[in-house]
Amino acid sequence: MRLKTKSFGFRLWSYFALFTALIFMVLWLLQTVFLQSFYDSMIIKNTKSVAENIIVNGKNENINDEIDELANKNSVLIFITDTDGNIFYSSDEFKNMRKKGFSADGNILSGKKSDKHSGGYRSLPDGYDNFLGELQTSDDGTFEFHSDNYYVYSSYIDYYDAEEKAVLYVGATINAVGSSVTVISMQLVWVTILSVVVGFVLSWFIARRFSVPVALLAEKAKLLGEKDYSAEFRKGFCTELDNLSDTLDRTNQKLNESRDFQMELLENVSHDLRTPLTMIKGYAEMIRDISWEDEKQCGEDVAVIIKETDRLTALVNEIMEYSELKSEGRAEDFMKINLSQLVNRAALSFENLKKPDGIIVEKNIKENIFVNGNESRLERALYNLMDNAARHTGDSRKIKISLVSENDKAVISVTDYGNGIPENELDNIWDRYYTTRMRKGKGVSGLGLAIVKQVAELHGGTCHAHSETGKGSTFMIQLPIS
Repeated sequence: MRLKTKSFGFRLWSYFALFTALIFMVLWLLQTVFLQSFYDSMIIKNTKSVAENIIVNGKNENINDEIDELANKNSVLIFITDTDGNIFYSSDEFKNMRKKGFSADGNILSGKKSDKHSGGYRSLPDGYDNFLGELQTSDDGTFEFHSDNYYVYSSYIDYYDAEEKAVLYVGATINAVGSSVTVISMQLVWVTILSVVVGFVLSWFIARRFSVPVALLAEKAKLLGEKDYSAEFRKGFCTELDNLSDTLDRTNQKLNESRDFQMELLENVSHDLRTPLTMIKGYAEMIRDISWEDEKQCGEDVAVIIKETDRLTALVNEIMEYSELKSEGRAEDFMKINLSQLVNRAALSFENLKKPDGIIVEKNIKENIFVNGNESRLERALYNLMDNAARHTGDSRKIKISLVSENDKAVISVTDYGNGIPENELDNIWDRYYTTRMRKGKGVSGLGLAIVKQVAELHGGTCHAHSETGKGSTFMIQLPIS
């Protein structure tokens, strides 16, 4: 896949390449430019540590063995002398060989002075007398000497085999790394070449591995809202991209629902507004052409127009309410509601409203039942159920409203005593327009029970109904108790 310079894959690859170059730049600086100074500082620090160790343990009887061990382990030269330069003890990394009478190169040793505490011999370095003079004139009893090739640390110590203060001399070579720089540089050249090649190739595949799922998600995003949305995304690469893919799927679902809702709303409006508008137009034309001179007939025609206008207004209101409920994914204005008080208040208000029609409302409402929800929405749903019951209650003119709690659910029931609903229709009564179109009901728009269902689902509840032909029907809403 060819990567554009501003693409995610190319940017990721370039960052990896830059990171690789910076790493090797730092490595080159440390291994060449700063290697000697770093090595010198470590040798100086190590030499001082050896001297401090000897100073602290100078009075111990086994100090000589410890000096041999320190000299061998740290590759330093150690002398302990008196203030005149006479050797009490000396050691270096080849001390064990000299004890056997051999030098480091295998030759037999010879010399004027020998270490009285060992079988080996080591001559004092040149200029030792000058060194003693520098030590004697120092303010703190210590002296350091640092050249390009050598480092010396000296101090006065208490030595177990000397009656007076003894002199400690610890020296180390610090130019040993110089000969290694060339070897290290050549090695770094090859290591750098191989590592850069491997790093660039590896970063290319890593960038490609990351860019492919991102590109797939980009293509997936372009198809959002399309009817043939079928973009596949292979999950498992990383959690964030998987979550993004799920978000795109949910967004596409919402977009499709929104599109379907718009088409549905347009279909509903065009279908349900046509009848009342046709009647209004027809009666208006009748008044204009026929009954405008007949006062009684004109009044009857105007009454029909007013009735259809009211019906049209109610229809528009119900369509808008249903549309609003369909578009709500969740309610953010929920609060704790005393459902007992709400049902009792709504039942009393409905009873007063329907008294002229002779409707009797029986109530069985348990107290102190609380739910979380939107009070106006729940009251609207309850009113729809009561209005539906009142329109289908038959000659008894009686409906029953109850509220009980069952298994942590608040159950609202509204019962009528009408003709009932056939069993094969119970599952469909909650669908929009089913009452008006299929059962030839008496409702305004056939959206009443559909609105009830939407309100119940918005509150995390469910709707149910049971009916017996000739004996009436009961409609129920179940809501989670707060």
